[in-house]
Amino acid sequence: MTAPTVPTVPTAPSPRSPRPGSVPAPASASALGASRPGSPDLLRSVFRQHAAGVAVITAQDGGRPVGFTATSLNSVSADPPLLSFTIGTGASSWPAVRDSEHLGVHILGEHQRELAGLFARSGADRFGPPTGWAAGPHGVPVLDGVLAWLVCRVVARVPAGEHRVIIAEAVVGDPAGEGRPLLYHQGRFNALRD
Repeated sequence: MTAPTVPTVPTAPSPRSPRPGSVPAPASASALGASRPGSPDLLRSVFRQHAAGVAVITAQDGGRPVGFTATSLNSVSADPPLLSFTIGTGASSWPAVRDSEHLGVHILGEHQRELAGLFARSGADRFGPPTGWAAGPHGVPVLDGVLAWLVCRVVARVPAGEHRVIIAEAVVGDPAGEGRPLLYHQGRFNALRD
């Protein structure tokens, strides 16, 4: 018995791909001369150049709120409404994320640099004053004053090295916060510039 044939869709050539029969242009010596072999340091250095939005992920851990700052938030699918983020298995919030059915996802505004720093700092009292929050749907902690928030149901925890990629489905939320997004770039929280 043979495996069924899966149809493929032809793709357009990349603008950088040479046309059939043509000779590719040589790469710039300055670009190739600076290349380095793949490593954790190289990946960190490259991603310092990548500006990312800032989110706080929250959960309940035995009736106690927990949370952490994440810059790895991604939209995965509109239908069903899925998102993903990563968390290290050594993180203090990992046990709650590992064991929770529902999580909170909060998009931070540029007015929330201190909040982003608080939730990124190890050993901080993240839910003490002045953090404003309330128990939301499914008991998930929902932060005050964010640009948008979702409560999501975890659908997968995918191993990826010493991290897990969490895939979650949006259950309920509010996109109506006011302000501009907070960004993370070059190891710092930054405001969006015009």
